[in-house]
Amino acid sequence: MGKSHSKRRHCPPPAPPPPPSPPLLRKPWREMSWGDRDKDLQYVKNYQPHNDEVSRLRVLLYGLVGSGKSSFVNSVANVLRGRMSHSALASSSSREISFTKTYKTHKIPKEGRGNFYPFVFTDIMGLEEGDGRGISVEDIKLALKGHVKEGYKFNPVSPLSTNDPGYNPSPAPDDKVHVLVWVCSINTTKINESILKKAQDIREAASDLGVPQLAIVTKVDEACGETDKDLKNVYRSKHIKKKMKEFSSALGIPLNCFLPVKNYCKEISLNDDVDSLVLSPLRLMIDFGDDFINDM
Repeated sequence: MGKSHSKRRHCPPPAPPPPPSPPLLRKPWREMSWGDRDKDLQYVKNYQPHNDEVSRLRVLLYGLVGSGKSSFVNSVANVLRGRMSHSALASSSSREISFTKTYKTHKIPKEGRGNFYPFVFTDIMGLEEGDGRGISVEDIKLALKGHVKEGYKFNPVSPLSTNDPGYNPSPAPDDKVHVLVWVCSINTTKINESILKKAQDIREAASDLGVPQLAIVTKVDEACGETDKDLKNVYRSKHIKKKMKEFSSALGIPLNCFLPVKNYCKEISLNDDVDSLVLSPLRLMIDFGDDFINDM
């Protein structure tokens, strides 16, 4: 009897996995003129409010703890003064508790003794999850209307009242907020629902007052290796675009009002690309704020 030989079936080798998607888009999803740093700087230096009742624009920065609010103030001061400077006290650690405790207005010195730029930044305590933690939403609403005095120390469990020494009963136009700016880090994985609710309440209060709103996303150099190597890749980074769209959707702030920023943190000298990313939102803050005070 002959032996039967069964034919062996040879399976083809598994297909190789598809190559990973490149981290960068072929073209920037938003145009930015990197060579306009000096022009943007001069624009900011030449600015003067067009409303005689307002001597300075007030920009209020709010957002999550550790998002880079104070560092942004310092970065603006560095760019405008042409050197490394120290305007706002910022924390270098990753904290869950706000480093800023008081209502602090930061003025940036201009050329000439005793001169300052006609815009200021108000840095406040960060938003935290849950009730009785971080700055009170009611305190921010009062700040929008100019009712919070300089140096007032925030109390998370007891918002400012009309009987408090820190309450300003008769705010001048300069005391009121002219631009509201949300600040968050690109490294934020997800914004907690309780934070989103607080942010929504603040945004609605600002909208009722007609206060223009912007958002800046910090630490974009840490977003991916491509932006760490070259900041000019910021608008080609798929990751940054995705994160900014997620933040825009969650907060309800239009994407064209979101600006990526890299703050001065580890540097000891200025860099033109960092300057350009700082000046880009600063110009919008000035333009939006000036439009607002002209309608006051």
